[in-house]
Amino acid sequence: MVVDDSAIIRGFLSRYLADDPFIDVVTTANNGVMALRALDHYDVEAIVLDIEMPEMDGMTALPKLLEKKPDVQIVMASTLTRKNAEISMRALQLGAVDYVPKPETARSVNASIDFRQELVEKVKAWAARGRKKRNVDLPEQGDAPAAPTAGTGRLSAGFVTAARPAARPVATFARPAREVPAAAGKAEPAIQSGAAGAKLALRPGSMRRPKILAIGSSTGGPQALMKFFSQFTKAPEVPVLITQHMPANFTAILAKHLSQSTGWPSNEGQDGEVVKPGHIYVAPGGRHMEVTEGEGAVRIRLTDEPPENFCRPAVDPMFRSLARVYGDTVLAVVLTGMGHDGMKGARELTRVGGTVMAQDEATSVVWGMPGAVATAGLCTEILPLQDLGVRTAKRLQGVA
Repeated sequence: MVVDDSAIIRGFLSRYLADDPFIDVVTTANNGVMALRALDHYDVEAIVLDIEMPEMDGMTALPKLLEKKPDVQIVMASTLTRKNAEISMRALQLGAVDYVPKPETARSVNASIDFRQELVEKVKAWAARGRKKRNVDLPEQGDAPAAPTAGTGRLSAGFVTAARPAARPVATFARPAREVPAAAGKAEPAIQSGAAGAKLALRPGSMRRPKILAIGSSTGGPQALMKFFSQFTKAPEVPVLITQHMPANFTAILAKHLSQSTGWPSNEGQDGEVVKPGHIYVAPGGRHMEVTEGEGAVRIRLTDEPPENFCRPAVDPMFRSLARVYGDTVLAVVLTGMGHDGMKGARELTRVGGTVMAQDEATSVVWGMPGAVATAGLCTEILPLQDLGVRTAKRLQGVA
């Protein structure tokens, strides 16, 4: 269901979604009141919900929609203002699963390919997540989508999560097996089996205590970051750098919410800023965040280099710069997200002896980014989100 007070915007959003063969837009509504009534007549799996609407706005409607249908996946749609970024982040705390930063005019909505792709991918990813929670099977990728049945209120039978590898079984991994000596005297990556016989190569991590923690995330990342840090019993004794795929304004609000939830200082990284232990630095939307060393200090470096993996900020530039400056004292964590951003940078980190850990498939909204580093054999550990923060905190304390 698409909920927006603008008939033109509703039309654009509905068309974008309905053009995907795996999605059936079953109804639309022009405000929260009409959306609540629609739930009495349509079996809706996902809702794209505008914030500013007459009679009942999105934030008022959000808890009422979830009360009426607790398993519905609500994606907030808001324009790229700081006010709406703050509201969107608050909506995540109230039960929305995600947001899409909507262009400010009908013309720019219609012209934005990136917005269209993000909208479709997030609706599919979160609807898939909802089905998993309800133990409703998803068909394998490549199945022909069934034609939507009018009035059924369900995504068509061929629905599959965007950017999800085909037929990959869910696998949870603990600590790596012992090293197997190679002929050349180097340790070969260990092999561990997960659920359904899945095998992924795990490599030994660095034996040195980490001097910096770097995190990359995308779809589902804001909630994952909050849960990840909630498992720390104290502030880390190293700087923390985060690249989360977000536009400008949203990254500043994310930094603010991270500071509120952890009690640690947190802000968008500033060009030339010296990195400090126990401080969180979030890559600002629209700019890559790297580190550089000089004059006896490590500093933030922001760049306007072209997007990588269709993203700016991107995780790969951050990881590459950390490999150059910190070498084998980097601890990198890759959380839920679409695509494969972070994989090339993680390869550079492992080449210099750094340690890479990833969120497992079962707890990821989309196992794209963490799945890419995992299947490339770059990880030391692959863990459920509820364990990943605990394990990271121990590694930062020197517990291998």
